[in-house]
Amino acid sequence: MHLATWRNWSGSVRSTPTDIATPKSEPELAAIIARARKVRVVGAGHSFTPLCDTDGTLVSLSELRETLGQVAANNTVWAPAGWSLKRLTQALWDKGYSLPNQGDINLQSLAGAISTGTHGTGKDLPCLSAIAHGFRLMLADGSILECDRATNPDLFEAQRVSLGLLGILLRIRISVLPAYRLEERIETMPFVEVIERFDDLATTHRHAEFFVFPYSDFAIVKTLNPTQDTGAFREESAINEKALGFCCAITSKFPKAAAHLQKMMMSGVRSSRRVGPAHQIFPSQRTVRFEEMEYELPRAAGFPALLEAISWTRKWKLPITFPFEFRWVAPDDIWLSPFNRGPAAAVSMHQYARMPWEEILRQAEPIFRRHGGRPHWGKRHTLSADDVLDLYPNAARFQEIRASVDPTAKFANEHCSGLFGID
Repeated sequence: MHLATWRNWSGSVRSTPTDIATPKSEPELAAIIARARKVRVVGAGHSFTPLCDTDGTLVSLSELRETLGQVAANNTVWAPAGWSLKRLTQALWDKGYSLPNQGDINLQSLAGAISTGTHGTGKDLPCLSAIAHGFRLMLADGSILECDRATNPDLFEAQRVSLGLLGILLRIRISVLPAYRLEERIETMPFVEVIERFDDLATTHRHAEFFVFPYSDFAIVKTLNPTQDTGAFREESAINEKALGFCCAITSKFPKAAAHLQKMMMSGVRSSRRVGPAHQIFPSQRTVRFEEMEYELPRAAGFPALLEAISWTRKWKLPITFPFEFRWVAPDDIWLSPFNRGPAAAVSMHQYARMPWEEILRQAEPIFRRHGGRPHWGKRHTLSADDVLDLYPNAARFQEIRASVDPTAKFANEHCSGLFGID
C-alpha cells in the first residue's frame, strides 16, 4: 500500500516511504524484509527525532498475530514487541501482573520504548530497557534469532538499546510484578522548597517528580505510592490540558503573555488524590501537541542544569509555554543507555508544536551538555557521530555488532547513519 506521507505524533517528522507494511504473520513479515531495500519500524510515532523516517518500507507490527506468554516462575514473560504499552499492561493486569514501572505515555510500542531507553521516574527504578531479559529478532534476511545473556550475549547487550538498527523485534522477555495499585497525589509547592526537599521526596516515595513553568515560582509535585485502596479510578492529569491548550494558543499569538499566563495557570492548580491500577495511574493525558528535548544528567548536576535553563529562559524572555519536567532514574549497565554512568536526573524541556521550537531547543542544548548530560534517543538533540563515540565508550562495539548482523545497513536511515557513522 502506498503511503503518501507519514507523520510522527508531534507533526514535525514527515516521511514519504515507498510503502507501509502491516504483516499479520512472521512469514509475511520475513518476505517483506527480504525484498525491501530499506526498512524502519514504526509504533505510535512518539519519537521526536526522525527515528522512523524512511524512503523505503515502513513496517507496523500492529496487526502481527502475537499473544502474551505465560508468566514464568521467575516473574518474566515473553511479550509481543509490537503491542502498545496500553494493550500490554491491560493484558498483564488481566493475568494478575503489572510492569515494574512506566512513563507517562502508554501509546508507545514495547519495542519502541525499550529500543530508545524510555523511562519512568523513581530513585531506585531504571529505564524500561533494564527489564528486558531476552529478544526474538528478525534479521535483515528474514531469518529469526533469539538472544539473551547466555545465548548470543553480545547481540543481546547491543539490542537492549538499539534504535531499531539490528533487526525487527518480535517478542521481548520482560520482568513483571504481581499486580499492584497506586495512589497519586498532586500538590503545589514553592520551587525553592521543592529543591530543598526533593531528596527526601524521592527517597520516601516510590515515584516523585515535579513540573515547573519557567516564569512561575511554584512547582507541581507528583508522587505515586503502592496502595491497598480499591477506590474507583478517575482519569485526570497533573496539568489541566484544556487550560494548557488555551494558554499555548494565546501565547502563540501574543508571546509576551507567557509569564502572566503561566502564573495564572499555577493559581488554578489544586491538590488532588486518586487511586487505581498501576497501569491506569502511570499515564497522563497528552492532548496538546509539543516538541521535546530531554537530557539525562549525573544526579548532582540535575538542579544546576535546570536552574540555568530557567534563568536563561527568563533572561531572554523566551515564550516557552510548557513546564520543565524533573525526574530521577536509577542507573543501569546498558551499552547505549544514557543512564549507564550512575544515578541520573532527567530534565525535559517542551515547546508547543505550533510555535517556533527548533532554535530555542538548539540554543538550550549546550546548557545540558555543559552539565554532563546525554540526550534521550527519541527526543530532540543534535548529536553527531563523534559526540556519540565520545559520550558512549561502547558505541564502537555496538557498531561492530550492527555491521555483523546488518552489513548492508538495511535497517539504518539518514538520522541513525549520522549518529553512528554508517556509510
